[in-house]
Amino acid sequence: MKLKNANVLITGGASGIGKIMGRMALEKGAKALIIWDVNQEAIEATAAEFASRGRVYIYKVDITNSLLVASTYQQIKQECGGVDILINCAGIVRGNKTFDQQTEQDIRLTLEVNTIAPMIITKEILPDMLRRNSGHICNIASAGGMLSNPKMSVYAASKWAAIGWSDSVRIELQEMKSNVHVTTIAPYFINTGMFNGVKSPLLPIQKPEPTAKKIICAIERNQTFRGIPFGFHFIRFWQAILPIRVFDFVFGTVFGIYHAMDNFTGRTK
Repeated sequence: MKLKNANVLITGGASGIGKIMGRMALEKGAKALIIWDVNQEAIEATAAEFASRGRVYIYKVDITNSLLVASTYQQIKQECGGVDILINCAGIVRGNKTFDQQTEQDIRLTLEVNTIAPMIITKEILPDMLRRNSGHICNIASAGGMLSNPKMSVYAASKWAAIGWSDSVRIELQEMKSNVHVTTIAPYFINTGMFNGVKSPLLPIQKPEPTAKKIICAIERNQTFRGIPFGFHFIRFWQAILPIRVFDFVFGTVFGIYHAMDNFTGRTK
């Protein structure tokens, strides 16, 4: 689906690849960029930065609050005329503790932001897309949702769930013969600050700008799934072929994938 003349809603759109994709949407002629973010200062700064590029609407939204999600979407329909492209980009990772050290609060928050919120947001917006028989939903999951990794068990679980849900909705729409499309994105670690301290000896940590560009391209081409970088599929291939213990030794120990989170710090503020 083309971004030109489209109303594009991006959650987590005031920082990281969400912000970059917002800029790219405006550069491609989006009718309006709609930013949802929990950081009021960041969304105001982003709106000021993008003001000369096109129409920008900003809303401070805690996406774990379903009532706020619903009321804000109704506000968007009045002010912007609806949403043509939804990019569920907001995400969270809560440290590098092993599962036995996780708190219930961190478990619930991770699942609420990474898994439940995209479902609730999509559930609000999808019916209008179906009535128009037009629209696109892009869900930013993670390569961590396809490859088990120690010290990120809850994050991995949230992204595994997001991928399964996203692709299932894609199939449902396909069987409806709907013109509403779903793209699921599974990027490797991206250098946005979210995964500061991560070490990646096998695959390079991805740069934000080209990663955002690949996601926008996937939306425009109505791709069903995009793993970033393509080399990640090499790991998945061997994951399917090798016995688990052999895979664990080769990729986990020799290549060090299972130690990627050892020195994780994340954003410092």
